[in-house]
Amino acid sequence: MRDQTIGDFLRSLAARVPAPGGGAGAALHAAQAAALLGMVARYSDGPKQAGHERLIGRILTEADTLRERALELAEEDAAAFTAVTDAYRLPKETDQERTARSAAIAGALAAAAGPPAETVDVARRLVELAGELLPVGNRNVITDVAAAAEAARAAATTARVNVEINLGGIRDEAVRAELAGRIAGVDALAADADRVTATVREEISR
Repeated sequence: MRDQTIGDFLRSLAARVPAPGGGAGAALHAAQAAALLGMVARYSDGPKQAGHERLIGRILTEADTLRERALELAEEDAAAFTAVTDAYRLPKETDQERTARSAAIAGALAAAAGPPAETVDVARRLVELAGELLPVGNRNVITDVAAAAEAARAAATTARVNVEINLGGIRDEAVRAELAGRIAGVDALAADADRVTATVREEISR
């Protein structure tokens, strides 16, 4: 996926195929958020940022790492959802086949919920990094901090519904509870993103 052109990826996303879908899209929102934070950090090397070099360097390193992880999650999501569709295609003529198919579907759904759940984790950290970078970043690119926060919010809210759609089919109660816990804070994450954007808008309106 990472080697496709944007046009090719969008054609795949629009096609009548199981994957890529919303989960991959969510992860790519996160990758864009991380890339925007990396760009702002790279521009934040002037005299006005003196004394903040260590903080900006840490944010830059982490944003680059999260960008790569988000790309991996997009690919993992597409592969996991393909496994779900494969499980639904298993034979179900006999009781034994039906039992095996049901178990395969439950396992595939649990696995498919993993990448979007981690996408929420990545998005949460990106919003935190946006909040850290906002006060010290180059003011000429401050709107890109807001753009990063908004992309991270989109990643989290999109990933959340991709976890929720799988929860009902997961038999393991511990796994289901763990996944539900990982998405429980998405509304708070969105509120944090709102605050970053509101701060940026207030500053640029002065």
